[in-house]
Amino acid sequence: MVRLAAPHHERHRSEHIGWMRASVLGANDGLISTSALLLGIASANATPQVILLTGVAALTAGALSMAAGEYVSVSSQADTEAADTAKERGELEQAPEAELTELTHIYVQRGLDKALAQQVAEQLTAHDALGTHLRDELGISGNFTARPVQAALASAAAFSIGALPPILLAWLWRAGSLPIAITVVTLALLAVLGALAGRLGGASMVKGAIRVLFWGAMAMGVTAGIGHWFGVAAG
Repeated sequence: MVRLAAPHHERHRSEHIGWMRASVLGANDGLISTSALLLGIASANATPQVILLTGVAALTAGALSMAAGEYVSVSSQADTEAADTAKERGELEQAPEAELTELTHIYVQRGLDKALAQQVAEQLTAHDALGTHLRDELGISGNFTARPVQAALASAAAFSIGALPPILLAWLWRAGSLPIAITVVTLALLAVLGALAGRLGGASMVKGAIRVLFWGAMAMGVTAGIGHWFGVAAG
């Protein structure tokens, strides 16, 4: 008796690339933009109340902006996928033989001989014609289908989480040198986020941390310089 292989359940990082990208981008953006903004305001010798209010406004505006931007972007992708699906469904209904020939040609291009390619195309078409064409002709599969609401919520939540540490510092820090405290905490968290992104993506944790640290430090340096310049000019 031939023993059938067990169903394939292997998981890959690319299956979660959508929400991973939105989450990492949102957290980095929330941490860098809010920290840089607070650093610039603090360097301009603003009062603690103004600094805290600026942070809350930055979190609110940033989270909503990230959610709206991600929703619109992913919705456009979803609209394109829906249009392609409708088009492919119509072609399968109107010209099934031509679609079968097209699918056979795709498999030939991937390395199968024509007889085997036609056999594979016929069996997959019988099993799920539309799903097969979407996957093998257009590259659309269930694992990578656009999900606008999920992406928007992930971006907003991640931005808020990233923005919270500098805001909490501005609220709770009572010692001097708030800009130094924000800088140190932000760089430490950026290193962790960068390493985590590298880990989740299967890349180097050190490389991931370094590139996030570089751009984060540059953003904070520029805004701190602008805040200091305006503070001196106002004085």
